[in-house]
Amino acid sequence: MKVKLSMVAACVAASLLAMPANAADEPGVSASEIKIGGIFPFSGPASSIGLVGRGVLGYVQMINDRGGINGRKINYIAMDDAYSPPKAVEHARKLVESDEVAFIFSQLGTPGNSATAKYLKAKGVPSIAIVSGSSKFTDVAEFPLTTTGLVSYQTEGRIYAKFLEQTLPGKKYAILFQNDDLGKDYVAAFKSILKGDFDKRVVTAAYEVTEPTIDSQVVNLKSSGAEGFFIAGTPKFAAQAIRKASEIGWKATVILNFPSGSIGGTLKPAGLENSKGVIVGTINKDPTDGRWDDDEGVKAYRAFFEKYLPGADIQNTSYLTGYMQGMILEQILKQCGDDLSRKNIIKQAKSLKDFVVPTASPGIKANTSDSNNMVWTQLQMQRWSGTNWEPFGAILDANSE
Repeated sequence: MKVKLSMVAACVAASLLAMPANAADEPGVSASEIKIGGIFPFSGPASSIGLVGRGVLGYVQMINDRGGINGRKINYIAMDDAYSPPKAVEHARKLVESDEVAFIFSQLGTPGNSATAKYLKAKGVPSIAIVSGSSKFTDVAEFPLTTTGLVSYQTEGRIYAKFLEQTLPGKKYAILFQNDDLGKDYVAAFKSILKGDFDKRVVTAAYEVTEPTIDSQVVNLKSSGAEGFFIAGTPKFAAQAIRKASEIGWKATVILNFPSGSIGGTLKPAGLENSKGVIVGTINKDPTDGRWDDDEGVKAYRAFFEKYLPGADIQNTSYLTGYMQGMILEQILKQCGDDLSRKNIIKQAKSLKDFVVPTASPGIKANTSDSNNMVWTQLQMQRWSGTNWEPFGAILDANSE
């Protein structure tokens, strides 16, 4: 009898080993919650876009107030790296090794993501919907556990270069760029479109994020006689550039990159009148524009904002970016069901099919696959009238002519 019981016990043990791991055995996952990490520049030179993290936190709180997803609450641990790569690495290690998060979601900033990428890959930790458009992160083979939450800077830059070629053909362009992967990607995009004409027709000036002002760069760029002025950086410096260009009477066609396309974060500090005529590509509706008053997605965002971000500036669309990131997170977790293994998390993050975020510009959809890890690949061009954004033209992507 003892032998038979031992054989039964052995068979049960073997069957348990053969069964798929229980969700509670996965890193950061218990029967009642899933633990997720985030890293943002809540302070420092990029603190305006760090507000994306506040939007994500607000959306997660809303999910939890509804009861969570598939019976689990989200424990979202957001750290402040002050836009400092060493701090980003320190926080990533803590989130993975001490907090034992299931994955990293919405880490913001090209420098920080660049610094943590190798570590997270070595640890097998997915880094989902990172808020960086650096083209290197779109290499699926090199970054198999990563998806990106911004249109790639090269795609965006190519769209702007083509736009300038159509509206100011043969003219000279000036580019003010942040001296890191963010800025350099945009410059490379212009080179890919202008090719041999780039050196003849484009003048560039770089700045470091530690610089107090970029006034001298703007003055030097104006002296080149450029009629198109592209600003590739973060809101603090974009605002300075717009304001200085206006002060010195530079009447160029001004284009901003998407990370600096916020009314509250860039245009208001620059001066709304100084910003008149500024152009940017966007993925979202402007929640402060009356044209969307009857839009269900915008109405829902305004209600969310009033409840979860009281006292904040709704004109700063960094919050909206965070809200939209939250919707992406919610969709991925819903698709995961009860399988919250890291393998399934990255699988579902790369399985978004024509997902419509209600606050996205009409016609823009989220799609990912095994060969495309970019959540967004399209942009809607818009121009600042002095009081609101005015969309124009068709939805564009890197292949648009």
